[in-house]
Amino acid sequence: MASLQREVVLRRARSTDAARIADLSGQLGYPSTEKQMKARLRVMFKDKEAACFIAESRDGGLIGWIHVSTTPLLEVERRAEVNGLVVDETVRSQGAGALLLAAAEKWARGRRCESMSVRSNVLRERGAWVLFAEWV
Repeated sequence: MASLQREVVLRRARSTDAARIADLSGQLGYPSTEKQMKARLRVMFKDKEAACFIAESRDGGLIGWIHVSTTPLLEVERRAEVNGLVVDETVRSQGAGALLLAAAEKWARGRRCESMSVRSNVLRERGAWVLFAEWV
């Protein structure tokens, strides 16, 4: 399988992405309508402590997204969390997810986060892991 990393462009999400974001969410068992997703995106766009990045193939097709946010915590220094990450099932394991995670990490570092956490539903055999990365 050829790596997609050279064929992927990353950018911030736009409201016009709502239908495709909803489609991809449905692939992981979180169905929603375009209207629902537009409303969720509107709320997220207003949140200065959250961001959504899109992975787009060079031909313009949206193939993945990541939603990340920060939280000031009492027990540890400021941390970012990946709230959602989906790559289209037809192109998984080809590098788009890694690019999205790198974009989220860069964003989090820019917001003074000292660590980042990612959780996965245990129903996902390939993604049933927890990552807690501390940056030195």
